[in-house]
Amino acid sequence: MRALVTGGGGYIGRHVVRQLLDRGDEVVVLGRRAYPEVEAWGARGVQADLARDEPDLPRHLEGVDVVFHVAALPPYHAPYAVFEATNVGGTRRILEACRQAGVPRLVFTSTPSATFDGTDACGITEADAPYPERFLTPYAATKAHAEQLVLAANGPGLATTALRPHLVYGPDEPHMLPRVAQRNRAGRLRVIGDGTNRVGLTYVDTAAAAHLQAADALAEGSANAGKAYFVTDEEPVALWPWLDRFLTGVGEPPIRGRIGLGPARAVGAVCEALWAVLPLGGEPPMTRFVATNLATSHWYDLSGARTDFGFTPVVGGDEGLERTIAWFRAHPIP
Repeated sequence: MRALVTGGGGYIGRHVVRQLLDRGDEVVVLGRRAYPEVEAWGARGVQADLARDEPDLPRHLEGVDVVFHVAALPPYHAPYAVFEATNVGGTRRILEACRQAGVPRLVFTSTPSATFDGTDACGITEADAPYPERFLTPYAATKAHAEQLVLAANGPGLATTALRPHLVYGPDEPHMLPRVAQRNRAGRLRVIGDGTNRVGLTYVDTAAAAHLQAADALAEGSANAGKAYFVTDEEPVALWPWLDRFLTGVGEPPIRGRIGLGPARAVGAVCEALWAVLPLGGEPPMTRFVATNLATSHWYDLSGARTDFGFTPVVGGDEGLERTIAWFRAHPIP
């Protein structure tokens, strides 16, 4: 099989590429720049910016059996237009290029944030999670819009499906876990809420394997064509004890202190306002979305993915955390 992976140099995309190559597939990685590491594994790299019109994009997709559209602007602090250009515009462009090049299948990397309304979601199915009337962040809004474009594109000539991996972690995870450790080390991390909320996490190998499982089952009229699915580890975890277990496992101090959700959201609102009007670099230390996300429960019923495309977590949650701790102990967070 010949696969093209957008965002193949990113965290999830890199693991999708690795698993495809390991089973003998031919892989093309499309990104704004070259990724020597994945090319050294045997993937072929092509450069294109999906946030802009790329006349040669259909040519890059010629002869491709499946596209894994993983590329996206991650949930950082940025103007809505920036998210729109990459997450929505880029998805439109890759869908149109698939049609022009005759690509028969596309698997889209979505997110549970596309359905998150700020309230607890415990063991819910895809049918129980409609798109909210009001999105909490530009990232969530644009990923939901992109997911809708992908699912609407399903039809004769192009079968599409979307996956919603949640809070992806693992060895060399570059964003969530290093940030947690750095803020905790600086004394700026507090348990938000009562500390009992449960969440579904996704070990990175499981997230990548879900993409391959979904692609292998996908075809015109297949059970997963035109649908979106939550994918996570088998069981949810209590978030704050899990974070403490990670932190102490890599030699960091445990989390100290607690703040209620209301005060945390108030702090987040102030930070958002300051970052909106002042030339402050980097990310706000708190946002309303982050506060809400860290204080609420959100875990999902996986039966849809199991039934429709044989989704199976490839690594247990405890083993995933132990592998993650071992990697970060060998590669300390600066």
